[in-house]
Amino acid sequence: MTIAFIITGVLVLGVIFVNGWTDAPNAIATAVSTRVLRPRTAITMAVILNFLGVLVMTFVNSEVAETISNMVTFGEETGAAQIALAAALFSIVVWSVGAWYFGIPTSESHSLIAGITGSALAMGGIGAVNMAEWSKVLIGLVISSIIGFGGGYGVAKLIQKIFTHVNRRSADTVFTFGQALSAAANAFLHGAQDGQKFMGVFMLTLFYNGMVDRNAAGAFTIPLWVMVLCSLVMGLGTSVGGMKIIKAVGMDMVKLEKYQGFSADLSAAVCLLGSSLLGIPVSTTHTKTTAIMGVGAARRIRSVDWSIVKEMVLAWILTFPGCGIIAYLMTKLFIHIF
Repeated sequence: MTIAFIITGVLVLGVIFVNGWTDAPNAIATAVSTRVLRPRTAITMAVILNFLGVLVMTFVNSEVAETISNMVTFGEETGAAQIALAAALFSIVVWSVGAWYFGIPTSESHSLIAGITGSALAMGGIGAVNMAEWSKVLIGLVISSIIGFGGGYGVAKLIQKIFTHVNRRSADTVFTFGQALSAAANAFLHGAQDGQKFMGVFMLTLFYNGMVDRNAAGAFTIPLWVMVLCSLVMGLGTSVGGMKIIKAVGMDMVKLEKYQGFSADLSAAVCLLGSSLLGIPVSTTHTKTTAIMGVGAARRIRSVDWSIVKEMVLAWILTFPGCGIIAYLMTKLFIHIF
């Protein structure tokens, strides 16, 4: 076990921890804002279901992890590859913590993809990027936006029509139960999506240290201990932080009623489940926030605080070049120093 492996391993786990700290709360934000779940209860639920999501979905379909691990190459020289990977992970932590500090739910998935891509470009130019795998990211970006916003809008409108003449108290009882279940599904699927992405990077760390090999198809077989370790660290991150992001996503952007929270959670869960089963890496933050926007717009356009939306969209736009450039420069610096 080399010092480079220890440093890179700690950084991978650090990024997973930050993901649980800053990204996982998106899954439960609406359930907290509509008072369906108490904050501590919601966070405890998210910790448990994130853990289960990573484990169960990896056994069912690990294609998301494979997409991330095959997206770039850091070259044949393992020492330099480890340094580049460490630089990418360091950059992701810097970017994500900065976003958390300002309360902006930037996408950890986009940060991860931008970071490893920037470092790969620093090592081998455009040829170091597997565009066939990278294209799945762009597909996921479009899919999550359309299904998130469109689904949230459509489900909210449908519920408004169906429940027009239903007693308000009876309707709230239905949606309280429904949103608790859909929030649980979102927490589970956050682990399924984001847990796999970071396991893909963890497998690269093991690969460059000669601890695992690719199979004939070029994919990794993910050991159970890796699944458990990544699940535990993500859950720990969720238990430590979360309220700042919950406030930004679930409370500031749109004031939600219970049926709206249910609509947003259901729409996001459907998108995340389909993407996970198809092996398409999508941003859980992007999916959830666009669903909330769609739900708000279904009531009336002005019910959405578009200044908050503008901040989020700007963060998404800036993440790819911003985190990518930081990773590129940090890789050049780390290679020069080490």
